[in-house]
Amino acid sequence: MRQAIAIGVGIILLLIIIFGVKGCLDTASESALKDYNRNVAAIVADSDNQVTAPFFELLSGGTAGAAAGDLQVQINQIRLAAEEDGKRANELDVPSEMRDAQQNLVLTLDLRSGALTKIAELLPKAQGTGQAAETATNEIAGQMQAFLASDVVYSQRTAPLIKQALDGAGITGQTIEQSQSLPGYTWLAPKTIAAAIGGQAGTANGAVAPGLHGHAITSTTVAGTELQPSPAANKVSATPPVAVTVKLLNGGESAEKNVTVTVTLTAPGAKPVTAKKVVNETAAGSETDVAIALPSVPASGTAATLTVKVDPVPGETGTDNNEATYTVLFAGG
Repeated sequence: MRQAIAIGVGIILLLIIIFGVKGCLDTASESALKDYNRNVAAIVADSDNQVTAPFFELLSGGTAGAAAGDLQVQINQIRLAAEEDGKRANELDVPSEMRDAQQNLVLTLDLRSGALTKIAELLPKAQGTGQAAETATNEIAGQMQAFLASDVVYSQRTAPLIKQALDGAGITGQTIEQSQSLPGYTWLAPKTIAAAIGGQAGTANGAVAPGLHGHAITSTTVAGTELQPSPAANKVSATPPVAVTVKLLNGGESAEKNVTVTVTLTAPGAKPVTAKKVVNETAAGSETDVAIALPSVPASGTAATLTVKVDPVPGETGTDNNEATYTVLFAGG
């Protein structure tokens, strides 16, 4: 009897120890996952607020007249902060459930610091003149795609994988930090970069001329019919190729060179049809007719959307009038 009681007590104690240890391990695992999520949130918030936001504010804050050396120094200071974020990420204590998320977090931060490093290196050439300046400006615009890529990696991989690990552990009530480094797609355009840094912008000495710059779309005509902006419906009689004539007003105080105008026709269930034309020069205060041929149109009776866009020019700050959208109903000509 005594032996049976002793064995029973021993079994009970063993079960208490087993469940106690398991509970401690579960608590420790849960704490590790929560800590990782909090640490990632702090690093990503720092990347957004202390790295990319100051960088784009620097470029947006009238740096076009800044000396290349001064601007390069400021960007390099931001780059150091980006590298520190990457270092912090690499030193995190990573639970096994978060390994995939960690790989994508490190990639996100590497893309940002790498882009800043390359941009700082290219800046002196981009603020110069000639073909070298144009090439460097195009390369900086290419590096802006790294910021976009970092946003995609974080939003589509890092954050979802963190959530997946938390959900798998039954952890709720946690906030997963969001992140966006690229403030807008216009930063992918070389002309935007040139205007921001004061590089080659189509003038003789590579600088942006003082005063107002920019264009407005004043009208669009298709096969002789002047279109009214959406939501108005415009019925036109035309067979391909369709002539689209866009009237541009140079509302600035300087002539603008190499102005790109793009028209895109989108119909339900069909691949968009796009055509563009580069205007060699527009005169200040004058209108320019830009004729662009669309190679195809949708079937007769189909309602399509025609989008007309003129790319911003260096020094242009307001782009509200750079795009127009029309609803067009084509009928056989």
